[in-house]
Amino acid sequence: MQQIEFILNTEAATVPAGSTVRELLAAHLGKSIGTDGRASDGSRLGVAVAVDSAVVPRSGWNDFELKPGHRVELVTAAQGG
Repeated sequence: MQQIEFILNTEAATVPAGSTVRELLAAHLGKSIGTDGRASDGSRLGVAVAVDSAVVPRSGWNDFELKPGHRVELVTAAQGG
């Protein structure tokens, strides 16, 4: 299968052509993510996604197809004070 190249949090990365934000997150987090953007096991993901500086809402993760050259930022929530 053909791979596409993009930037993930400032690092070069590749995914199969046709991959969505949901598929990228599932692979990156090691969790199954439903088409609604929620973890299949009911746990909280605590992550936000931006592509080319525009936030991709959770409701759009399943339909947002990654393209060559996209700049993807994954921001993970962290507790602290």
